[in-house]
Amino acid sequence: MARIHSYVVRYDSGFAPNPFYRYCTLATCKPKIRKTAHIGDWVVGSGSNDRSVRLGGHLVYAMRVTEAMTFDEYNLDPRFEPKKPYRNGSRKQSCGDNIYFRAAVGADWQQRDSFHSLPDGSLNPNHVTRDTGVNRILISDDFVYFGGEGPEFPDDLKDQQGRHLCKTGIGLTSFADAQLIVNFEKWIRSFGVHGYQSAPFEWLTLRR
Repeated sequence: MARIHSYVVRYDSGFAPNPFYRYCTLATCKPKIRKTAHIGDWVVGSGSNDRSVRLGGHLVYAMRVTEAMTFDEYNLDPRFEPKKPYRNGSRKQSCGDNIYFRAAVGADWQQRDSFHSLPDGSLNPNHVTRDTGVNRILISDDFVYFGGEGPEFPDDLKDQQGRHLCKTGIGLTSFADAQLIVNFEKWIRSFGVHGYQSAPFEWLTLRR
């Protein structure tokens, strides 16, 4: 049975999730979601209500998980070559999430210069440990990403316990309510759009 995994996207930079190059990927952070989400589940990210963001109650993105793979597989898959970060490139290139690789299975993880590296581009051991602790990446070709310009969640998107789908605090909430999933999918499909729609919130702030 499908589930919905709902959380707050605290830093909407285009890195986690990464909605570019035809696929939405969750390759770093959120180890619990990456570990437990099944093919067919939805991952739903809502905006942060931090005083510098004020997007609580708004949808950032929704992805239906259509594939999952290891970091080694992700690194070698030609479809995701464009997601390897190029820090001196465009904003889209600089926030690539295909950052982990190894010389051989069982070898130490290496980390490309990325949003999770140290300021000088060298490996950040804290992020390596956290990210690779769950050797699984979630991938979707069935997603919509609104970034910093997402719609508000309807008030009636609640499960039978009265829990609203939109996450407002830290952590993760998972839903297995069949009717909620039907209602959510109807809402998402009602926009009539697919894929990347607008820029990450952090990009928008750079324009102001």
